[in-house]
Amino acid sequence: MEKWFQSNIVGTGRLPLFCFFVALIVAFIATRINVRLIRAKVGWFRNVNVGEMHIHHVVFGVVLMLVGGVAGLIVSGASQVGYAVAASVFGVGAALVLDEFALILHLHDVYWEEEGRTSVDAVFIAVAVTGLLLIGLRPLTWDFGLPLVNPAALIVGNLLLAVVTLLKGKIWTGMAGLFLPFLLVVGAVRLARPGSPWAHWFFAGRAPRKMARAIHREERWRRPVIRAKIAFQEFLSGRHDLPSSRRLRRRT
Repeated sequence: MEKWFQSNIVGTGRLPLFCFFVALIVAFIATRINVRLIRAKVGWFRNVNVGEMHIHHVVFGVVLMLVGGVAGLIVSGASQVGYAVAASVFGVGAALVLDEFALILHLHDVYWEEEGRTSVDAVFIAVAVTGLLLIGLRPLTWDFGLPLVNPAALIVGNLLLAVVTLLKGKIWTGMAGLFLPFLLVVGAVRLARPGSPWAHWFFAGRAPRKMARAIHREERWRRPVIRAKIAFQEFLSGRHDLPSSRRLRRRT
């Protein structure tokens, strides 16, 4: 294990990325444990408040990202160890920010609401992408073994396929496809998810049969996968079971 670490991580200059990866995961888990204990009102675990103002941990995350990012710029060319430390600080800050990604997206505290699952999705995507980078994959660089194809044309083509895949609501396929472009071809060709922008633009009121097929596939194949994903996420991060404030506003 030590030889593998030296040759594949340290020897390839990926130590800072490895430290960022580990710090991101550890900080996210520690943060979720902390907020779950706060929610359960266990012991001395409490929210950080200044007077009547609640200080969300995204604030501390932004500060740590700034500190880690600037420190990394300063020491990157001088010391790999110093760069790794800066990357670790940046990773902790990124975990705190991404853990409240839903708050930033909605500009409203939806941490334990259904929309709050977006934060967990954001962390999972960040971990997955960092892990792919760590094992040596690089986005938009696979050339399919075609030496006569212009690399710039391949990058543009992959980006277009990625946009189509994401517009079809296939987030994980689109993100993984940046590293394995054949997945983008599959995602771009297959039927869009019924709640996606693509379905809204091209199916709703125009192609009822395609919409019906998309809904059928969603209910038969994707819903069980989503339920399993949510169960795993809530095992790690806690239940997002508060009523959605957005839906409550619609009802009133």
